[in-house]
Amino acid sequence: MSDGTKPVILKDAVYSRQEAAEALGVSLSTLQRLIDQGYLRASRPAGVRRIFIQGSSIFEMLSRTEVERSV
Repeated sequence: MSDGTKPVILKDAVYSRQEAAEALGVSLSTLQRLIDQGYLRASRPAGVRRIFIQGSSIFEMLSRTEVERSV
């Protein structure tokens, strides 16, 4: 988002790669790496170029990852 705030992630919503990257605060290449390495589930219907990411998949990935906190 242009005002510097991250969009809210909703469990039942479906996001594009760009929207998911913005919500997570990562680049598109990092998001693609998360998908390729199996951390984040995405779907691509047959015959469609776009990749879709469910909000629930984002929450699942976040719940399985460990957050580093600076001291």
